[in-house]
Amino acid sequence: MFRLFLMLEWKAFLRASSFGANLAIKIILGIVATVYAFLFLMMGFAIYPILEDNGLDPLETVNKYLFFYFVFDLAIRFFMQKLPTMNIKPLLILPIKRNTVVHFAMGKSAISFFNAIHLFWLLPFTVAMLVNGHPAMNVLGWHFAIVALLLADNFINLLINNKDAIFYPVVILVLGAAIGWYYDWFDVTLYTGRAFAMFYEIPVTALVAIGFLAVLYWFTFTYYLERLHLDTGLAKRSDIAKTENYTWLDRFGELGVFLKNDIRLLRRNKRSRTTVFMSVLFVFYGLLFFTGAIDSYDSPGWQVFAGIFVTGGFLFTFGQFVPSWDSAYYPLMMSQNIKYKDYLASKWWLMVIATVISTIMASFYAIFGWHIYLLIVVGAIYNIGINSSLVLLGGAFVKTPIDLTTSKQAFGDKQAFNVRTLLVTIPKLLGPILLYVLGKLHSEELGLALVAGAGLLGFLFRNKIFGIIEGIYRSEKYKTIEAYKQKS
Repeated sequence: MFRLFLMLEWKAFLRASSFGANLAIKIILGIVATVYAFLFLMMGFAIYPILEDNGLDPLETVNKYLFFYFVFDLAIRFFMQKLPTMNIKPLLILPIKRNTVVHFAMGKSAISFFNAIHLFWLLPFTVAMLVNGHPAMNVLGWHFAIVALLLADNFINLLINNKDAIFYPVVILVLGAAIGWYYDWFDVTLYTGRAFAMFYEIPVTALVAIGFLAVLYWFTFTYYLERLHLDTGLAKRSDIAKTENYTWLDRFGELGVFLKNDIRLLRRNKRSRTTVFMSVLFVFYGLLFFTGAIDSYDSPGWQVFAGIFVTGGFLFTFGQFVPSWDSAYYPLMMSQNIKYKDYLASKWWLMVIATVISTIMASFYAIFGWHIYLLIVVGAIYNIGINSSLVLLGGAFVKTPIDLTTSKQAFGDKQAFNVRTLLVTIPKLLGPILLYVLGKLHSEELGLALVAGAGLLGFLFRNKIFGIIEGIYRSEKYKTIEAYKQKS
């Protein structure tokens, strides 16, 4: 039966309307995965001798910081790992056991780059311990325990992406532990390091980690199995109806109609509300660059990057998925007599307003110097003039439908971010850095002027740019509609 599922997945990939784009992206991701695998492999070979040369016990040091490694791994999975998706409902009317469907989807999530990447450092480190005289039984017990816990991260991610009752306690627990460790209130590594060391000192305790993985797998399996029905999600909870007319937007004509829909989208759907929350978090991202906390980030190029990122959180998280936010009713919308210019302008104005608000919120960076805040303001100008148009242009080619109801469906894709979005974002961040670095060869003022000037030019010629983007959207109209109709 699993072979049948694999065949169906392969046919769905080959027959999708976006096959060419998907293939190109998978090739790029394969190259990126190979690079990261090589880096992890080099890290695995280097950890033991480097720690030993610095007078540290390699195993003890690794055990001490494994807790943060697990937390970082879970965070990366949450934002970037695609959850296992299948076109499940047609299978439920066939003589196929629901248990088999769920087992296959969960197994598909386990066979993932996010699980395999850890072996590229863990195996060399394990071999290094064996070569340096550590007892084989103790090393193997520790190794299999760590592998089991890393796999457990995979199933924890499946749960926190679909169950808020698990997500919020996990976030509060991790943040509390991190804050306590940073301010020396409570060092969680004293206890977690000791727990990981126990797997080495008493190899049989590795069964505890393996048992935890088995229980977590069973709990995740049960959770999805109970929700795997044809009528799942049909029953709606009745709440008090609220009218949101936003009549004050009527003065903007047809543009106001689209703005109303976008505001309702941001208010009513969990997926879109996440973009607002993330854009607020992006404002504080600059603390890594402007406080000198990380020496390698203390450079002009990185600070311009931070200025773009601090003010462009909403632009990158929301704008990157235009028009995918409207994919559920996009065919109906395209059958109406609407103007693409008004549709795109509504999205543009939302991004501009959000960028201005982020710039005002980031004014506290002035305590680090007015030069720092000037970098942020220049980044905001570039985002408004250039990047706001670039994300709209990219949306014409990234035809990824978004199901705003996925939070109530088993194995739904409800990630606010994915790797595809990140790859499309990279060129928008490199442009201002290159302009600033080129200008700084003469003077820092010229570098800032080049970045701000590019943004102002983009703003002045926005109507001409919108005309070009509108033409591209029209030429891609039917391809986009066809892509949004794809079920897998």
